[in-house]
Amino acid sequence: MDKTLSLGKLRGLQEIANSHGLFTITALDHRGSLQKALNPENPNMVGYQEMADYKVKLLNALAPHSSAILIDPVFGAATALRGNHILGTQGFLVSLEATGYTDSEGDRVTAVAEGWSVAKIKRMGASAVKILLYYNPGSATAEQQEAFIVQAAEDCRVHDIPMLVEPMTYHIVDGPKKGTAEFAALKPDMVIETARRLCPLGIDVLKAEFPDDPDFEKDEAKMADHCRQLTETAEVPWVLLSAGVDYDTFNLQTRLACENGASGFLAGRAIWQEAPGLPEAEQEQFLTSTAVGRLKDLTSIANSNGRPWAGVSSGLIEAIDVAEGWQARY
Repeated sequence: MDKTLSLGKLRGLQEIANSHGLFTITALDHRGSLQKALNPENPNMVGYQEMADYKVKLLNALAPHSSAILIDPVFGAATALRGNHILGTQGFLVSLEATGYTDSEGDRVTAVAEGWSVAKIKRMGASAVKILLYYNPGSATAEQQEAFIVQAAEDCRVHDIPMLVEPMTYHIVDGPKKGTAEFAALKPDMVIETARRLCPLGIDVLKAEFPDDPDFEKDEAKMADHCRQLTETAEVPWVLLSAGVDYDTFNLQTRLACENGASGFLAGRAIWQEAPGLPEAEQEQFLTSTAVGRLKDLTSIANSNGRPWAGVSSGLIEAIDVAEGWQARY
């Protein structure tokens, strides 16, 4: 896969980074998990308008303090843009994938959201495409998932827009179950091997899980080493996802990741997950004080310790064709 950076991709990455060249992005692309948070007893009763309105509440509090916003195409993207809830001076990313996954005899398969495409993401003015990909290197559907990324990468090349991929590990039928010590022991190698396999397929930025399970690994030296291994293996800029862990855990993970090669974070629930469970009168106060404070602290950690994305991709930037007559070749 040709990894040459293009002008459109360069511009998209510039738009979603802050002035330090770090990605300090808030994720608000949640669908099923947010419906469950808003109505734990009956998530399906949370309709379109309630979801859209709640995303506006989150946007109004957190967007001004983010280098970019990740938003979903079903409930959030159109509402956010029409209502001017994403700043005109900042970037935004839109998810390509359908929420959840289809099951193939216990293995997971990703699909594009209904009626959605890379072309539409580009056409609405987004800075980048994001894909959540359930992936286990030992899965029977691993090659099918890889083919999904190859096709998406080609679509992003055609439309000249950067692609961020978020691989999520999961247990296969005959393997150790996620949440067990046995799975936790395998996770670092699984996360690193996933980066080795997927990054050469056209990924511009890897949105990576922390390579250790915080419920089982407490040794910071080991965790730091796994982050360094991930950096060396990915060979593209990577950002840390929060995966719904509590804030204190994610704060530590962000520091370790950025000290060892990450170019920032792309976090959602670790910042704001308590808000939906609070009485409505208390939610705005929580978002504008606690959640904003968390986002500012994480941004400070990234700015102080992270590796600017352009330094990782410097060779690709230098390779962009700007010689005389470039416009005819573009």
